[in-house]
Amino acid sequence: MRTLIANAQVMLPAGRAETSVVVEGTKIVEIDPAPQLVCQQRIDARGLYLLPGIIDDQVHFREPGLTHKEDLWHATHACAKGGVTTFLEMPNTRPATTTQAALEDKLALAARHSLVNYGFYIGATPHNLDELRSARRTPGIKIFVGSSTGDLLVDDQEALERIFAETRLPITAHCEDETTVRANAQRLAGTSQVADHSRIRDEQAAIIATRRAVDLALRHRHRFHVLHVSTGIEARFLAEQLQGHHPGLITAEACPHHLLLNVDDYPRLGTLIQMNPSLKTADDNRQLWDALRAGAIQVVATDHAPHTWEEKQQPYPQSPSGLPCVENSLALMLDQVHHGRCTLEQVVHWMCDAPARVWDMVGKGRIEVGYDADLVLVDLDKEDRVENARQQTKCRWSPWDGQVLRGWPVRTWVLGHEVFCDGRFDVSRRGHEVQFDHARGGYWR
Repeated sequence: MRTLIANAQVMLPAGRAETSVVVEGTKIVEIDPAPQLVCQQRIDARGLYLLPGIIDDQVHFREPGLTHKEDLWHATHACAKGGVTTFLEMPNTRPATTTQAALEDKLALAARHSLVNYGFYIGATPHNLDELRSARRTPGIKIFVGSSTGDLLVDDQEALERIFAETRLPITAHCEDETTVRANAQRLAGTSQVADHSRIRDEQAAIIATRRAVDLALRHRHRFHVLHVSTGIEARFLAEQLQGHHPGLITAEACPHHLLLNVDDYPRLGTLIQMNPSLKTADDNRQLWDALRAGAIQVVATDHAPHTWEEKQQPYPQSPSGLPCVENSLALMLDQVHHGRCTLEQVVHWMCDAPARVWDMVGKGRIEVGYDADLVLVDLDKEDRVENARQQTKCRWSPWDGQVLRGWPVRTWVLGHEVFCDGRFDVSRRGHEVQFDHARGGYWR
């Protein structure tokens, strides 16, 4: 069946244009089609904006092992509602995804339960180098150079050297220096103030680990992506790398919470905004936005990491770190377009095209003939309130509860199938495993 999405403001690689897009099967087959082209379905999108589907390259969907917090079914309903058509999920589930067999198990789960497209990182440990060398069907290797669970923490220099030297997949990392974090925690031992979380996981913990990981990547000429940059000092350091002699070797991302929230929000939101890396200052917010606009940070992703409401209500430091975001990330960024912090073109680049290029995704991230028909139709003028009771995520809360945002996704297609339309879901099909072509050369290809 051919579907014509007519008269939209279409966000094309060369910029926006009022035109029409034809979808057939799973692909985009025509842009600006001839008037006589016969289509079985016509959608009048006049006044709306057609974007490539959002790609969120950092989520924690908790399945298997932690499904009281989140699961693939609820999380991918949240994705569909939020315009996220593809996710890449982290390995710190139970069991952790540190072997090819565990990775295959996750792929099989997603094939049964995910409404949107999916990929899963393989996690590094100090002892699974052989698994990392031979890993396949994955975007890359995730290293926790900082806080994690089980044996996923890799803080030993020799182990890190071998991973960067002896593997070939792109590497990404959580960068917080454990020695600094432990020293700060000892200094603040006994605290029950959640604001101290940002003093324990301070900017020095972030920059020390980020510098360490980037040094490994540069020395071993290994593609490396810095997750959830939270500090201005990291942003300035990454800008310096952009001016160096290694274009595309180092990429980075920021998250909505580090762009929009800061330590001044602790009195209002408390442990709901406890996360790793921690929130920093309003000046760090400003510097992260500057780095995004300058291209020193290329990607916006969520680090969607839900816990139950009851878990988050525990007193600090018993409260866990992390918050949900996939459902509202696009709306949060569209709202910032109205506030003048960025353009719609920049949002599309940061959330669609750039992550597809960083992770070598085949057929993703752009509205272009031959690309997958992963699409989201946006009403840029729609105003709506974020409400806990309406959240699709299993934990059913958001730190942005009560906030009115302007600009919302209204329809979402995954591989040509409409999975969300004005509050209703079609669950008759599933998303597909993402295909990666790591020979294509990464972000700067």
